[in-house]
Amino acid sequence: MITVNPDGKIMVRRCLVTLRPFRLFVLGIGFFTLCFLMTSLGGQFSARRLGDSPFTIRTEVLGGPESRGVLRKMSDLLELMVKRVDALARLENSSELHRTSGDAHFAADRLPPGAGLIERIQAIAQNVSDIAVKVDQILHHSLKMSEGRRDQCEAPSDPKFPDCSGKVEWMRARWTSDPCYAFFGVDGTECSFLIYLSEVEWFCPPLPWRNQTAARMAAKPLPKVQAVFRTNLSHLLEMMGSGKESLIFMKKRTKQLMAQWTTAARRLEQKLGGVQRDQKQILVHIGFLTEESGDVFSPRVLKGGPLGEMVQWADILATLYVLGHSLRVTVSLKELQSNLGVPPGRGNCPLTISLPFDLIYTDYHGLQQMKLHMGLSFKKYRCRIRVIDTFGTEPAYNHEEYATLHGYRTNWGYWNLNPKQFMTMFPHTPDNSFMGFVSEELNETEKQLIKGGKASNMAVVYGKEASIWKLQGKEKFLGILNKYMDIHGTVYYESQRPPEVPAFVKNHGLLPQPEFQQLLRKAKLFIGFGFPYEGPAPLEAIANGCVFLQSRFSPPHSSLNHEFFRGKPTSREVFSQHPYAENFIGKPHVWTVDYNNSEEFEAAIKTIMKTQVDPYLPYEYTCEGMLERIHAYIQHQDFCAAPSPAPPGTHPKQSPFILAPNATHLEWAQNASSVPGAWPPTNSLRAWLAAPGRACTDACLDHGLICEPSFFPFLNSQDAFLKLKVPCDSTEWEMHHLYPALAQPGQECYLQKEPLLFSCAGANTKYQRLCPCRDFRKGQVALCRGCL
Repeated sequence: MITVNPDGKIMVRRCLVTLRPFRLFVLGIGFFTLCFLMTSLGGQFSARRLGDSPFTIRTEVLGGPESRGVLRKMSDLLELMVKRVDALARLENSSELHRTSGDAHFAADRLPPGAGLIERIQAIAQNVSDIAVKVDQILHHSLKMSEGRRDQCEAPSDPKFPDCSGKVEWMRARWTSDPCYAFFGVDGTECSFLIYLSEVEWFCPPLPWRNQTAARMAAKPLPKVQAVFRTNLSHLLEMMGSGKESLIFMKKRTKQLMAQWTTAARRLEQKLGGVQRDQKQILVHIGFLTEESGDVFSPRVLKGGPLGEMVQWADILATLYVLGHSLRVTVSLKELQSNLGVPPGRGNCPLTISLPFDLIYTDYHGLQQMKLHMGLSFKKYRCRIRVIDTFGTEPAYNHEEYATLHGYRTNWGYWNLNPKQFMTMFPHTPDNSFMGFVSEELNETEKQLIKGGKASNMAVVYGKEASIWKLQGKEKFLGILNKYMDIHGTVYYESQRPPEVPAFVKNHGLLPQPEFQQLLRKAKLFIGFGFPYEGPAPLEAIANGCVFLQSRFSPPHSSLNHEFFRGKPTSREVFSQHPYAENFIGKPHVWTVDYNNSEEFEAAIKTIMKTQVDPYLPYEYTCEGMLERIHAYIQHQDFCAAPSPAPPGTHPKQSPFILAPNATHLEWAQNASSVPGAWPPTNSLRAWLAAPGRACTDACLDHGLICEPSFFPFLNSQDAFLKLKVPCDSTEWEMHHLYPALAQPGQECYLQKEPLLFSCAGANTKYQRLCPCRDFRKGQVALCRGCL
């Protein structure tokens, strides 16, 4: 109760101690504002306890003209407070509260113009009392509504949402662990947990009373736009940006090959004959160039560091752009987050928008960054990701549970992607997709000029870093080579000659790409020391008319005996420095010899000097070949909608296979229809039972074919063994990267239980693997004859 005594003292004799915190806050503001202003008039303020009355607030006011002005300010302030409470009342949509609001208009407004000071103070006090009543009514009404919904904000028991209650428990304990939860409206209440878990994520069923407000309109898909080949790459160069040595290198490369991209685009467009192609929205995130990953390559560009990754990325960007797709390029984490719609913070929160990209090309660094910042959306959208993976990832390393249980866990694998989503620089294993890169293609005039300008006694060493020259025993074979040829190097050095380079080697230092090419066009031989593995330089040398000489590895290099491969997600054995050049090009362009055998090495040098070779470039490493291959991938590879293989016991009774006339392998029957959506087409399938200890990759190559992992589901049945006349005493379904296979000794047949473990790689002398093979286009190993 607030009273004003005739002597000018304001007395507050009673206070509602049962008021809720919000009401106390409002009243407190009013009271202490009143007291403060009174004191500013020259009065005195005190508060004390009187008997059973909770509080007594006493203020003495000294009269005067100033006090009346301040009182007017007090009245205005309290009037504003009441208006704020009125607005809150209207939000509650209660007719009762509206009536209360109407009754509580300001007492100060109803005073006659000549009202005295005491009357005005009493009116102000009445306004404060009105505020308390109003707030009490509003909160009481809000409490009633809250009580009505309390039973609807408990985690429902719904078998369709078995994880709901567990997720609510997790949110209770951890909702403050990441600011993105608050971003989506989580405030610590049960209702906010359930709203988030049902509307932002998908662990709980929708709340019935949220149907109207929580229903989200599905975003309308963008209209389909047809992709059109581009022949002007100027806009791409702008998108690539600058500021990093790596980006500058990539832009220079793209400019250098611009004319060839233009010619290749016109050729492929004519070959496809007007095939309709939807334009894809593509994000290219080069993770290894981000500051967060260390960007170790940019500082080494000008010091002879490995450029293979940047060569490949430059060509990937050019390919996607020339094919006519819509690109967004990011080389920083901030740009990545902006393009993906990442909420503030990081953790489990999904993206704020549906992923606007049909495809994302990235590397292992970018993959890790996406998983960290996309939250639960990563699992939802990971089927759209394509990982540029230089050395490949085999299925045994890719499947997280299997890799952990069987010793295949490394720092780079365990992503549970479809193995075809990993795209390699060379066709290491058909389990992955072969992305590749391009080398400059010469016209006939240039080829003739090169042939006429070759120096038969000139050799260039493969290796721009001084560390490559530290190979033990190099003096021996370099001494032999020096007897027949002048040896040139392109080793980086700053102030003095690298000590590892012998004095008889003419070192040009690190050369720009055009000058390096001129050196190759004069040289007869390009010689490797065994490292780096599988880079682009040997192909470039062969394309410029050089013979590539490399070392044979015995025993082969692998993660078991060589530090470079240790920790990489592959068990591949490398029998030479450049297996692609050895297996797919070979003599006379590529010679693979034992460098420890002086006689073999010297004989090879003598023969090479007498051998005339033309510049040669495999079609798959031309601009047109890369455009053709990536076009086919974009058109046909869909890892989001791929059908699952049939579970045990559901295979059709009518087998699509027939035994070949020579009874050595299975073929897809001509009268059997091809499987809709299967790519490559199933009629290109050929299946062999490999010899014990033979990988499917090698077994197919033995027959001039390529292992095709997408065909494994069709062979993964007892029928395939029966058609090959292999009687199975028993048939078991298990999770193993070598299955389907026949176990030796005995006649135990094993079928694959986990589709992600179908693998062309891997062998064991205990098993004869059942291997799916296909044909391939000449010069384009990634595509079958009917794949384009």
